Amino acid sequence: MILQSIKIFAHRGSKGTHPENTIAAFQKAAETGADGIEFDVHLSADGELIIIHDETLDRTTSLTGFVKDHTAQKLKTGDAGVKFSKQFIGERIPFLDDVFDWAKGNHLLMNIELKTDKLAYEGIEQKVIDAIRHHEMEQRVILSSFNHQSIEKVKLLAQDLERALLFEGIPENLEQILRDKQESGFHPDKNSLTEATNELAKTLGYKIRPWVANEETDIIKLAKMGVDVIMTDYPERAIKTVKSLDSNG
Repeated sequence: MILQSIKIFAHRGSKGTHPENTIAAFQKAAETGADGIEFDVHLSADGELIIIHDETLDRTTSLTGFVKDHTAQKLKTGDAGVKFSKQFIGERIPFLDDVFDWAKGNHLLMNIELKTDKLAYEGIEQKVIDAIRHHEMEQRVILSSFNHQSIEKVKLLAQDLERALLFEGIPENLEQILRDKQESGFHPDKNSLTEATNELAKTLGYKIRPWVANEETDIIKLAKMGVDVIMTDYPERAIKTVKSLDSNG
């Protein structure tokens, strides 16, 4: 079984072993040999692009409240490592510019999730596109969102950038959506992806990148389906699992 074409993306970085959505987690993913990283972007009160998963700061940082209510300067004072473990005290909340600066030292692909499914961040699409252009990362990014209107905006603003549709659960009219949108990536949650859905998306020309497979059984199942990317919190484990499958093939 030839599985070398399956890529491993570290979900929010190496989230299982490092504080999520931090440079430390991204660096670990790079060191383990992951092909890419996935991370989330929000806007600060003064319009800066902030890398964090939740709309609020409480779960993963030393700050509290909504990201959108704090200035970039205030967010720079937050500790994004302390709640994960003492080992990571002092790890900062990164900005998109920080991640792109760091990425210049490697070749990782970057799946940027626009977190526009709960809050409308006015102009976030254009800001992300501007940052991608500024850092010349056009060939290394995939923009995804659960808010498909956000992806539609990206399509209008930057036809050349790779885009993907995120799904949690599979809608009954999936085929219609995929045909109408004609995007590049189909990103379903792993539990909803069936052989039939996988084949449908493939037939329609989509790259299939399910999220998030951490258990060996799930990683093997997705690998055998022939997906394009496996998103995981444990990139090291996923790489080993896929490699052992390949050598035993």
